[in-house]
Amino acid sequence: MAACVLCRPVRRLCYLPGLRKDFIQAQHVSVKRVDETDDQGGKKGVFQHQEASLPEEYRLHYNPSSYHHSLWNKAISQSQTDNDEDKCLSTLAPSFWKQNSRFSASCLRHLSSSKNTHLDLAFSKGPKREMPSDSPYHRKPIEPDVPVDTRAFLKCRPEYASKSLNLTNRPCSIEWLEAWLLLQKVSVLKGSMKPSDVSQFLMELSCLHPDKISLLKSDQRFTMLLRYSVENLRLFTTVQLLDVMQSFVWLEIPPSHSVLGLYEAELCRRADEMSLHQLLLAADLWRCMRRQVPEFLQHLFNSIPLYLGQMGVPELVQLLYIVGEGRQFPKDLIRPVKKLLMCNLQQLYPEEVGTICLGLFKSQTSISEGAVIHIVDKAHSFVEEMSDFAMVNVLKYMRFRYLYHRDWLEAMAVEVPRRAQSMGIKGLMHVALTCSALHYYNDKILIAIAERVPSLVPYCRVKDSCKLLWAFGTLMFLPVQSPNLYSSLTDSLRQRKVEFGRYPEQLLTGLLGLAFVSQFPEDLIALALSPEFVNIALNFTQLELKKDLFTLERAVALELPQWTGPWLSSELREEVTEMLWKFAQSDVCQKPEIQEAESILQDMLGGEMFVHKRMILPHTRSVDLEVHLDSKGKPIALNPASNTATLSPKNSSSRSPSHRKRRIVQVNISDDLFSQLIPTKNTTEPLTSSPKVKPTSLHKVERDWWRLSETGVDLTTEITDALIKPSVLQSKPQVSKGIVKLAIQVSSRNHYCCNSQQLLGLHAMKRRHLKLAGYRVVEVSHQEWFPMLRKSRAEKHAYLRDKVYKSLE
Repeated sequence: MAACVLCRPVRRLCYLPGLRKDFIQAQHVSVKRVDETDDQGGKKGVFQHQEASLPEEYRLHYNPSSYHHSLWNKAISQSQTDNDEDKCLSTLAPSFWKQNSRFSASCLRHLSSSKNTHLDLAFSKGPKREMPSDSPYHRKPIEPDVPVDTRAFLKCRPEYASKSLNLTNRPCSIEWLEAWLLLQKVSVLKGSMKPSDVSQFLMELSCLHPDKISLLKSDQRFTMLLRYSVENLRLFTTVQLLDVMQSFVWLEIPPSHSVLGLYEAELCRRADEMSLHQLLLAADLWRCMRRQVPEFLQHLFNSIPLYLGQMGVPELVQLLYIVGEGRQFPKDLIRPVKKLLMCNLQQLYPEEVGTICLGLFKSQTSISEGAVIHIVDKAHSFVEEMSDFAMVNVLKYMRFRYLYHRDWLEAMAVEVPRRAQSMGIKGLMHVALTCSALHYYNDKILIAIAERVPSLVPYCRVKDSCKLLWAFGTLMFLPVQSPNLYSSLTDSLRQRKVEFGRYPEQLLTGLLGLAFVSQFPEDLIALALSPEFVNIALNFTQLELKKDLFTLERAVALELPQWTGPWLSSELREEVTEMLWKFAQSDVCQKPEIQEAESILQDMLGGEMFVHKRMILPHTRSVDLEVHLDSKGKPIALNPASNTATLSPKNSSSRSPSHRKRRIVQVNISDDLFSQLIPTKNTTEPLTSSPKVKPTSLHKVERDWWRLSETGVDLTTEITDALIKPSVLQSKPQVSKGIVKLAIQVSSRNHYCCNSQQLLGLHAMKRRHLKLAGYRVVEVSHQEWFPMLRKSRAEKHAYLRDKVYKSLE
């Protein structure tokens, strides 16, 4: 058997005459010479000749473009590890990216490392493309502010050593001279190497000092060794195969390297023959190389039912770690794994609990609420011993499951202020985001984060800044409470706004958070509402961004009367309004507390025509009961067809058609307005006072007047907005004609922070906007109205009458 193995490579190498010449030249090269990387075409030609001479079954297939890291990739080469809660995305740019677009992104969620650019030299040498230094894509990756050990759980038990790689325990390094001598042996042995020799050479070379790794990968003899490893791939034992993969981790082989694709295929072929520990180790090595291997992971998951009886705590935690990093968890495994988790819960250490929560969070896996409560209970029992990373991971999973755990959150009010000054920006962002998702307002937590964040702004990714703005805005943490928070985060958006072409949802997230607290950075709003950005947002396939654009633009229209920047098209506004109203009709309008309030008000005021259930402000995404009263408190009938829309297409009641093509607005056309619509030579003076105006011109104006009065004026969006805006921006209800407009809101607990009377950002903004639009807000509190639903109709009638008429005082 051994003789056969030795014979086959020797026979193949007779087809490689170029290698002998290359080896003879290498024998006369000094160590200093080896350090230099030659960009001439000679070596490339030798390599091409080698490739052409190999038989097909031993040929190494590769794609040189896979190894080239463009400047886009260099910009955020480490973003995969940074964005630990995002799914891995394709590195191909979307079709709407343009080379010269001002919104082209400098960031990609890329798996490869910018340091691993030398190995491709052996495959495809050529002059490097140069990019101007001022290119928007040429951005340095953001360095981490506080180092975090994401694999600290491996230190909890010695059993992890057999199923994972400890990245903090790098092999003892060797000098370049030793590595060079090893490469000499490779060039001497050539095809006579056994599989054990190949694996041994790679393992020894992986001990090279990290500073010399790039020099090693640029050496043709190392490329030869990789080729021999592929040729011996099926001859490796499973242990040797895993040893070689471990050496690839230390040698920093880029995840896109074609050699790894061949190793992945071989491991998939052998998966049924491997033990549970070998499968877990292989999966961990792929993670260390940052390569996504969904097919191999599927083989691992298929094997788990066979090994459930052998799985203890280390196997369980390692599996859930791999599940999270692979972003997939087969549904048929959730139940048995949850059962195993509950059985072993009391044996877990703090870092293991954090790892389990992170794995479930990243894979978006839902287990029963009772199981989650038990996990958080366990975390709470040793919260003081948990690292910041593990503590944040528990918060992430609580956010995903919307679990309000009082004891844990109260512990956070102690732990976060104690730890905040040593925590990194990503951890702080997740703490704030969890508080906002759970509607949990706590001054101690938020102030501690707000005081720490401005000093960490240079380390902020776009998502950190935008999600922090959203979190603080949602909880209505006002700028006066921390003057530097919002300004510093807004400045960070300006510094990295070129990235919003890739992440349009982040810009809208941040700007909406600012709008909640009445902060409107006009330069960033102009960017968000520009036609180019709107086009990118509308073509964004991962999220629906139309509603966010609509909410932002209508907030600007109400709160920035001096705004002269871009607007959304009327067609888009109508489309989103229609979308929101259809949802409201099928959801909010059907809620019993809304229907009961509408019915009682109709009886109280005299019929359906006095109560209009509609979205007064569609961009606030909620329904109100509109009522008009005169100065004496007498209800005034509402005509939905002539009810003036405030700043968006009018939404009729649930009984009227919802597919209007045009915006219907009733406008009284005065002489002044008519003179503006029908331009004359002198519009600032009465027509009869100008001696220059000929009688024929007067007759023409009169004909136009009658024509307009009969057919109506086709008002554009710009004209109607200009006509409506003065009434919209009134800060008090419309009482000039003795009419008071009431917006009666039936609130729910989801409009408020937990156990608090503080409105959340969107609903606080809605109250402001209703007042600007001339409405007086009457709240039917959920704390009062929901118990009232169980009482008699007479009691409900008295309650609502008191609410309505007290608002007139």
